[in-house]
Amino acid sequence: MSTALVRTLVARLDSFGDVLLSGPAIRAVAAHSDSVVLLCGPRGEPAARLLPGVDEVLVWDAPWAGFEPPQVTRRGIDRIVDQLSRAAADTALVLTSFHQSPLPTALLLRMAGVGRIAADSVDYPGSLLDLRHQRAEHAHEVRAALQLAAAAGFALPPEDDGRLRVKVPPVEPPVAGLPGSPGYVVLHPGASVPARQWSTERCAQAVQALSAEGHRVVVTGGPGERELTAAVAGRQGIDLGGRTDHGQLAAVLAGANALVCGNTGPAHLAAAVGTPVVSLFAPVVPAERWAPYGIPTVLLGDQDAPCAGSRARQCPVPGHPCLDTVTVGDVVAAVDKLCSGGAT
Repeated sequence: MSTALVRTLVARLDSFGDVLLSGPAIRAVAAHSDSVVLLCGPRGEPAARLLPGVDEVLVWDAPWAGFEPPQVTRRGIDRIVDQLSRAAADTALVLTSFHQSPLPTALLLRMAGVGRIAADSVDYPGSLLDLRHQRAEHAHEVRAALQLAAAAGFALPPEDDGRLRVKVPPVEPPVAGLPGSPGYVVLHPGASVPARQWSTERCAQAVQALSAEGHRVVVTGGPGERELTAAVAGRQGIDLGGRTDHGQLAAVLAGANALVCGNTGPAHLAAAVGTPVVSLFAPVVPAERWAPYGIPTVLLGDQDAPCAGSRARQCPVPGHPCLDTVTVGDVVAAVDKLCSGGAT
């Protein structure tokens, strides 16, 4: 007598870092499912393809997610409902941040015939959710997702430590210009929004100061950040701006003693490969929910600045005091602390 296969869909429609933070919950789902489909947005797709436990990736640019969401069209909605229907999931988990509603996604899943849908929701879901879960008020995004998964019957196996994890592909040939041996410091100056960035001048000064302390410094960034990484790297740093894909960046971070960056995707990628992070954290979102998870971290930045909790993309306070009060000396000291094993 055959047993029906369990096929579960997990939705996380946000950015690269958000999808990485969903990784432990996805592994929990995979431990109790025969196959796992991950529905994500275009910005999250590279992370989705690095996550253990994902068997199939569906990519959709949702009108209620991202920095530049597309317009709602009947054709677009019909297309994604058809894709979700073909995915033939028995159960779906809709993962969202604390300030987002899962209900638009749940509506599409219901239209696609998914029989059981679970999500965290403060809004009345009507018939859209079978499990309306309430997340703990101050829970980190990783823990919140794990708690929802457990409530839906997908507990993390005892042998899984619940930390972030990715599949790091072999980099062949090696990334051009990267030092041949591990043990360098990576500085990633960019961020998804300006409010979360340390100034270019401070980043460049940090490269010089870290180099003067004897560290090899690698500067990373995306294809659109080449000018920024060149300015930051100067003559002392190794400029890898625009020269790595996400898998290669994971490999670069895996060889680093520490990463210096803002609240952005590479901080979570570093956590997924076990590299400590000096986190220049602008409090526009709370660090208790978004700080690097499960690794030694030194958190820098005024967490009580006037911008705290604003979710601003552009700094609303003249002078960007939450981050520009952080000195180069603070960063050097934090790197030294992490490299000596002094942080927790």
